[in-house]
Amino acid sequence: MRALPRRALAAAAPAAVLMFALVACGGGADSDSGGSAAADSRQSARSAGGAQAEGEAAEEAGEKTEPPLTGEVKEKAEAAALAAYPGTVVKSEEDVEKPGMYAVEIKKADGSTVEVYLDTSYKVTDTKEEGTEEDEG
Repeated sequence: MRALPRRALAAAAPAAVLMFALVACGGGADSDSGGSAAADSRQSARSAGGAQAEGEAAEEAGEKTEPPLTGEVKEKAEAAALAAYPGTVVKSEEDVEKPGMYAVEIKKADGSTVEVYLDTSYKVTDTKEEGTEEDEG
C-alpha cells in the first residue's frame, strides 16, 4: 500500500510543474482572465522584440542604429526640446548622423512632427519638420 501514494505523488509532480509554468507565462484555459496588465506586458515584450529586430535589420543593411537616450540625459533633452516645441515626445535618441548630438522627435498639436537636434549642453541647434500625420499614413 505504501507504493500507491508514491506513484500518485510521482504522477502529480509533473502536472503541478506544468500548471505552474502555464500560470507563470499567462497560458491556460482561462488566459483571457489574466487581466490587461499581463496582456500589456506581453505586447510590450513583442514590441521591444520587434524594435530590436528592426535595429538589427538596419545594422545588417549598413545603417547605424541610434541608441535611445536614458536617465538624466533623456529627461534634460526632452525637457529642452519640449520647451522649444510643445507637444508629445515620440522618441529621443543619440543622433548617429551628427555625433555628439541628441535627437528628440515631437508630435505637435496639429499632428505634424518635428525632429529637434540638441547639443550636449541641451541647446537646440537644428530641427527637421516631418509633415502631418495624414501625410505619413
